[in-house]
Amino acid sequence: MSTTPAYSCPDTFYASFDRKEGDPGVTHYCPGCGHGIVHKYIAEALHEFGVKDRTVLVNPVGCSVFAYYYFDVGNIQVPHGRCPAAATGVKRANPEAIVLGYQGDGDLAAIGGNEIMQAANRGENISIFFINNAIYGMTGGQMAPTTLIDMRTTTTPRGRHSQNEGFPIRVCELLNGLTAPYYLERCAVGDNRNNAKTRKAIRKAIENQIRNKGFSLVEILSPCPTGWKQTPVDAARWTIEEMTKVFPLGVVRDGHDLDLGHPRRRAAVPIEKVPATLDITEKDTEARFPEHGKPIEEMRVKISGFGGQGVLLMGVVLAQAGMLGKRHVSWMPSYGPEMRGGTAYCNVTISDQEIGSPLIQDPTILIAMNGPSLDRFGGDVTPGGVIFYNSSLISEGPRREDVRRIAVPVNEIADRLGNPKVVNMVMLGALLGAGVPVSKEAVFAALRAVVKAHHKELIEINEKAIEAGMEAASKAVAGA
Repeated sequence: MSTTPAYSCPDTFYASFDRKEGDPGVTHYCPGCGHGIVHKYIAEALHEFGVKDRTVLVNPVGCSVFAYYYFDVGNIQVPHGRCPAAATGVKRANPEAIVLGYQGDGDLAAIGGNEIMQAANRGENISIFFINNAIYGMTGGQMAPTTLIDMRTTTTPRGRHSQNEGFPIRVCELLNGLTAPYYLERCAVGDNRNNAKTRKAIRKAIENQIRNKGFSLVEILSPCPTGWKQTPVDAARWTIEEMTKVFPLGVVRDGHDLDLGHPRRRAAVPIEKVPATLDITEKDTEARFPEHGKPIEEMRVKISGFGGQGVLLMGVVLAQAGMLGKRHVSWMPSYGPEMRGGTAYCNVTISDQEIGSPLIQDPTILIAMNGPSLDRFGGDVTPGGVIFYNSSLISEGPRREDVRRIAVPVNEIADRLGNPKVVNMVMLGALLGAGVPVSKEAVFAALRAVVKAHHKELIEINEKAIEAGMEAASKAVAGA
């Protein structure tokens, strides 16, 4: 019988990972990826220091974008490269918080290069964990700022050449040229010896923040078997044997004798002085949204289709109409070219109540302009919701019996109007014709606000398209 105690999951890590899809017992990372190891070490350190309830993890854009599925702490998802800026804001506003930034090489060293330089130069009391796998792993294996010379990627199929693509950026050495950083170290995951050093460095970076030492960054060389097209074993070996030749391991800086000459500022403006500073009066804080004739608990609309079908414009007009109706509104686009195999879509929420998040996972309404959109989002609609689908391109509608299904041949209607580009407005009109509590007048006003005035002819044809869609939906609802 084994006497080795079972691993005890720290309270800073969820016991199961209840993602939308996938096994809740495993992470979404590829076999051999270093993210899981680093996640474990961060979670253990936070647990040991007892700072779970005041920790905020700022998640990046990249493979680790879903870190909030794993860490049972405060989590913030930020735009690409903006982790240090967001972390700075959180720390300045909440000085007692333990603020951690988690970034990949594309996120930190490319689009976020200025962000990390400025945060380090200010000596912000935050801890940054920088995962360097020398590649853009999430989006297909493109060259990153840290890609090695002669290393092949999807964008450097013959290898990176210094005369064409420059040299790999050594982030720790770059930041070491600044005065303010307190602690900089480069380590690696790939074997037990280096894993132990990484664990120690992560702990030290968090402890520095607890002790108000200032800016700490730990750069971690990590294998990416999928992006490198290697086995997990070979990738781990390559990390230690090859990457370390370019990115030498060790402590780059540990402490300094910097005398700032003044104590570190806490919040820029005490919270009690914010109203006076911003010239906010009691009248400004009164409710700005009057009562409406027909209440909306929360209308969550997901609009999806191919690029060129006007999906995003449809969402903008609908959201604008909601605002003109004096309601709370959010609009959040997602562009197809930024997603492998994805479709372009947007989320629109209209409500009488404040909206907690612009993200929509359970829409009450789905507008599917093509088959892939219906396949992807049709199962997410809440029971009792409505699915509008473009019957011009979707021959077989949704099979669900617990939702309303409204077929609208938007392409045929647009062709009859003489302009195939107005398919989006036809579908928007169908939304109104089916009884959605947004007025035609508000939509028309929103359309005029969005479309430039000198394109008068476009406004007219779009209004006709909206009316045609309303008529088509009214007939469909009546015949159902």
